[in-house]
Amino acid sequence: MMLAIVAVLCFCSAAMAQQPFRRGLEQTTFIPKGQFIAGLTASFSQSNNDNYQFLIVEGISGNTYSMKVSPMLCYAVKDNLAIGGRVAYKRSRSKIDEAEIKFDSESDYSADNLYDINHKISAMGILRQYLSLGSTSRFGLFAEMQLEFGYGQSKTTNGSGTDFTGSFKRDLSFDIGLAPGIVVFLNNYSAIEVNVGVLGFGYTHSKLTTDQIYISNLKTTSANFKINLFSISIGAAFYL
Repeated sequence: MMLAIVAVLCFCSAAMAQQPFRRGLEQTTFIPKGQFIAGLTASFSQSNNDNYQFLIVEGISGNTYSMKVSPMLCYAVKDNLAIGGRVAYKRSRSKIDEAEIKFDSESDYSADNLYDINHKISAMGILRQYLSLGSTSRFGLFAEMQLEFGYGQSKTTNGSGTDFTGSFKRDLSFDIGLAPGIVVFLNNYSAIEVNVGVLGFGYTHSKLTTDQIYISNLKTTSANFKINLFSISIGAAFYL
């Protein structure tokens, strides 16, 4: 009797295992095959300081600016799946005429004629998988895989006259990451996109030359397994 019950249970388990499990999730076509996706993100910031004070830093006088522009173009090779690329150019400059750091009444440090400028250009290949939110075609999610190569240069100088010193640096970088996001359609062809990096690996090789004499090399690797708030990107996209 016991053997018969065990045989029946085994048969029922085998029959259930052969039946595919269905969650009842229905994926609608959010981005149809053959559609082009063109987008652009841009940012600019500038500041001017005149005898500005912040914590232990006093008498800051100077100005800074930074800018970044990044166009994108993708093509939907199948429904809700697109591949493409993105290029980016970033430039920033800081010029400090004078500043003083005071730790206490006997310890302080002053700097003048500090100048730093850097720019970077990068190319990125991307793969996007879209997911609609319910049956609506206005709101959707996407997961973006990124593969990026970058090259940058920077120059830093300090002092003047016989106290003048400067450094020049070249950077080569390689990054791979995952950046999920959300897309909101304003009409049939234009949308606002927001994405943020949550996973990534990076490698950078830097070569630094100081005063045209001293040469040093630096290799760095990094891994990110959390939300990177500094990688939040907001831009406009056009689905044609």
